[in-house]
Amino acid sequence: MKQFTNETADQEKFLLYIYTPFCGTCQLARGMLEKIESVHKQDIFFEMNASLHPEFMQEKQIESVPCLLIKEDGEWKEKVYTFHSIPNIYSYLMKYKPELFQHQ
Repeated sequence: MKQFTNETADQEKFLLYIYTPFCGTCQLARGMLEKIESVHKQDIFFEMNASLHPEFMQEKQIESVPCLLIKEDGEWKEKVYTFHSIPNIYSYLMKYKPELFQHQ
């Protein structure tokens, strides 16, 4: 996963995984996202430690962690708080990152 930066925030489209270091559920969610990245052999998600960005958390009204915040076409589209399973995360990837599923 790539680290979220101020430059990232200016991008039109990205998937942002928001966590806190001591959150057990966040560790499980991270494992799912890392597994997906290893299958695709690329960084797909940005990550942000919520503890270091309180103003961002308040501004975007993030209610809890883990959270997958999805931005597309310059707009905040979805906040996913319940990761459930890898297939569930794939349902969001199919919608917001369809290029992952196009064969070369």
